[in-house]
Amino acid sequence: MTNTSPSADSPISPESEKLNFSTKLAYGAGDMGTAITAMLLISFLSPFLTDVAGLAPGLAGKTQLVGKVWDAVNDPLVGVLSDRTQSRWGRRYPWMIWGAVPFGVFFFLQWVVPRFSNTESINQWGLFFYYTIISILFNTFYTVVNLPYTALTPELTQDYNERTSLNSFRFTFSIGGSILSLLLALVIAQLIPNDRGQQFLVLGGICAIFSVLPLYWCVWGTRKRAAAVAAKHPETEQPVSLPVLQQLKLILNNRPFLFVVGIYLFSWLAVQVTAGIIPYFVGSLMRLGQTEINLVLLLVQGTALSMLFVWGAISKRVGKKAVYFMGMSVWILAQAGLFFLQPGQVGLMYFLAAMAGLGVSTAYLIPWSMLPDVIELDELRTGQRREGIFYSFMVFLQKICLGLAVWLMLESLGWAGYIKPTAAIPLPDQSDAVDMVIRIAIGPLPTLALIVGLVLAYFYPITREVHAEILLQLQERRAERGTRD
Repeated sequence: MTNTSPSADSPISPESEKLNFSTKLAYGAGDMGTAITAMLLISFLSPFLTDVAGLAPGLAGKTQLVGKVWDAVNDPLVGVLSDRTQSRWGRRYPWMIWGAVPFGVFFFLQWVVPRFSNTESINQWGLFFYYTIISILFNTFYTVVNLPYTALTPELTQDYNERTSLNSFRFTFSIGGSILSLLLALVIAQLIPNDRGQQFLVLGGICAIFSVLPLYWCVWGTRKRAAAVAAKHPETEQPVSLPVLQQLKLILNNRPFLFVVGIYLFSWLAVQVTAGIIPYFVGSLMRLGQTEINLVLLLVQGTALSMLFVWGAISKRVGKKAVYFMGMSVWILAQAGLFFLQPGQVGLMYFLAAMAGLGVSTAYLIPWSMLPDVIELDELRTGQRREGIFYSFMVFLQKICLGLAVWLMLESLGWAGYIKPTAAIPLPDQSDAVDMVIRIAIGPLPTLALIVGLVLAYFYPITREVHAEILLQLQERRAERGTRD
């Protein structure tokens, strides 16, 4: 086995908080696989369940709600356990190594359409239980690999600007993975034009493989740096000893953390509700096909990717809050435009999608670069580093709200009388009630979420100067502890 402890000839120096390019690249790759799966599930799972598997919209909403609620519940469990893990690989890496393959397998199984009975009602409940069980298992392993990965950020560097840079690499791969998955969807749709079920099955198989491999690149490309930082800052690898209930109490008393949770929650509520409704918006309302759906999603993600490093550079000059305000303001205008869009205005649709991508880019970058600053404030107060519980609690609330939002969206489509497309009628005429449900989900709902996120960002208290003071106090405490030892 390879020795992971830092040595004198190690290319990574623990004396510097700066990260080299290969480490940033490997760290960024760790988010590619989960981004591929997340993009496909956000964009296509709902129409796959309703239009391909034939599940009623209400049951499709319920199976996703159950999956998301379980996903939220297992986040704190994995967060606490990873904080307490002790191994020669550190606290985070064992989870990523052993969880990667099951993560890919259960992702693929979500695109299989089994047949349980020739009786439609029995088959409906069979499909419901199948997709619910697979969703629970997939979301379990998604958390097993993704939560320890996200908790690596503060364990690789403590520099304020380096963390923003690190997250720029992370979300370059994240958005890049999203774009890759959408490009594959576009190509496969052209190669298999008349069988949507086969399209999703092939897409799921290819993307399952692409989702697993980058996780191992991340592990092998960052472990030396993590070991070097652990040697210089041994507190980053100390197992957490506080009882779970006491940890939760301390988290809820951490006011800056609650602001970050809110900013992330409402930003990603807007991202994922918009992505989830786009197939229905472009198809049912704009009367366009799968190719146009893929192009809209690609335009949003492509614009977000192209702006990621631009926003990162601007953030170094004007700060994270200012960048967030810029991106969200443009995005709100785009969502308002989409609400009033009419069939036939295809060029304007693509323009508004690009505008939305400007804001989506800041939703990727800013909240995650704020969180490590909050963790250091907690360390200053408690004397322990608890990345896992912070990351898990943040994602816990987000997934609960997202699950409820997707469930409500699909339930609303069912209540409004959504008509499933068929081979004979690929674009059925929907009622005015269905059109209004789609318009509300593409416009007012995400706009309201973005406005709340802006208000929370305005009051977020940790500036660059405050963070520098927190680090100074931590360094003084560690120096005193070293003198006593």
